[in-house]
Amino acid sequence: MIPIANPDIGDDEREAVDEVLESGYIASGDVVTDFEAEFADFCGADRGVATANGTAALHAACEALDVRGEAVITTPFSFVATGNSIRLAGGEPVFADIDPETYTLDPDAVESILREREDVAAIMPVHLYGLPADMERFVELGAKYDVAIIEDAAQAHGASVDGTRVGSLGDVACFSFYPTKNMTTGEGGMVTTDDPEIETAIRQFINHGRDGSAQYAHTTVGHNLRLTNIAAALGRVQLERLPKFTEARRENARLLDEGLVDTAVETPTVPEGTRHVYHQYTVRTEDRDALQSALEEGGVDSKIYYPTCIHELAAYEGYSAAVPNATRAAAEVLSLPVHPNVSSDDVDRIVEAVADAGVQHV
Repeated sequence: MIPIANPDIGDDEREAVDEVLESGYIASGDVVTDFEAEFADFCGADRGVATANGTAALHAACEALDVRGEAVITTPFSFVATGNSIRLAGGEPVFADIDPETYTLDPDAVESILREREDVAAIMPVHLYGLPADMERFVELGAKYDVAIIEDAAQAHGASVDGTRVGSLGDVACFSFYPTKNMTTGEGGMVTTDDPEIETAIRQFINHGRDGSAQYAHTTVGHNLRLTNIAAALGRVQLERLPKFTEARRENARLLDEGLVDTAVETPTVPEGTRHVYHQYTVRTEDRDALQSALEEGGVDSKIYYPTCIHELAAYEGYSAAVPNATRAAAEVLSLPVHPNVSSDDVDRIVEAVADAGVQHV
């Protein structure tokens, strides 16, 4: 079976982790600090704060922006952490529809909400599947309506818009280093920002509310959401390898684009000026069940990201949203293997399995 994900951990990662283990300094420390600086520099941001996971990064960003009691506009077509992070910080997620071709948050739908509500504190676009959202429009909307922009970049390490990488386009950005992501620390996350006040607030929130003046100076209520030196050591090596990982993903996506051109599935759309890093290679068809069955028979793993919009989950009882594009996408999308360990022979098998499915156009 060709797996949908396959984390690539090599000898260099093992040596880096062993070095930390041998040092005895395994909790948060200098290795984390180095990783923060290197990742921020990679994104083109001034500051980075490492967190225990991607959800912690999003939660901390919402806390730093003080969204409590206010609304944050975001997409319903994402992993639940996008909405949960807003709620955990005391905010109200307000769901706007997506662009039907890119699956990312639709700026026009967002502006419609901004015109109607005066309690919006932020917009949280998601760079879904590794494709940047329309950040030019969102930055414009942020300035026009005086709201912050939080990039949910959990799936988009190294993606860019007109040569500028995500993580440096909004007021604050959040990444995940879960094992299936484009690079991993096992579990982990990162917040990037140019704003020193946001950085300070995040550091305080993830470290028990300490203000840094003394070990036991706790001036606010916080969590313990720090990253460890062990995880950071793994992340530093993965960051060095990320450009090669990305090129492999993009090459596999190019081969899939070519191979699937005569099939009846809709392949990913990449707007001009954006650089997709293909955390997922996502196609769509009205015959998704038939396609997934054919792939399984052909020895190809596939996954649905995401089968249910966030506001329709049981945990979101009482929430509602008029989001027909997101609802349709949830019923039709299917992600195929595209990770760096997918070979050209694997791509041929994937294409063959899709062609054999005989599915219909959307």
